[in-house]
Amino acid sequence: MKTSGLDSVAAVRAECAALPHSRETFPFGEATLVFKVGGKMYALTDIHADSLSLSLKVLPERGEALRTAYPAITPGDHLNKRHWITLRLDAVPDALARELLTDSYALVLAGLTRAQRAELATGGPGLESGT
Repeated sequence: MKTSGLDSVAAVRAECAALPHSRETFPFGEATLVFKVGGKMYALTDIHADSLSLSLKVLPERGEALRTAYPAITPGDHLNKRHWITLRLDAVPDALARELLTDSYALVLAGLTRAQRAELATGGPGLESGT
C-alpha cells in the first residue's frame, strides 16, 4: 500500500498550515500537537510517538465505514470514538489521508456559528484560544 505523504510531523504541520485560519496548539502537554480552526480541534498527533498517527474528526457513519475498510484506521485514541478516528500515517494511502484531514477541517469549520465564521473571515480576536 502506498504510504501517506504525511509521513513526518513537519509534513503534517505544513498540510495544516495551508488551511485558512488553522492554528497549532499544545493544550494537552508538549507531546500532543493539536490543530484548531476557530478555537476547535480538527486534528491531533503525538509528536514523540514511534509511529506517526493522526486523529481526525469524521461523521459517525463515515468513521464506521473507514474503520471497517482499513485496519490502520481505528476509533479515535482518547477521543469520542463515534466522532473521531485515528489513522496510522505509514499505512494509509496518501490521497485518503489528505482527504480525511481536509474533511475534518471542513467539518469543524462548518460547525462554527455564523458569527464565529464571520469573525474568522475578518481576522477578529478571540476565536483562536477557544476550546
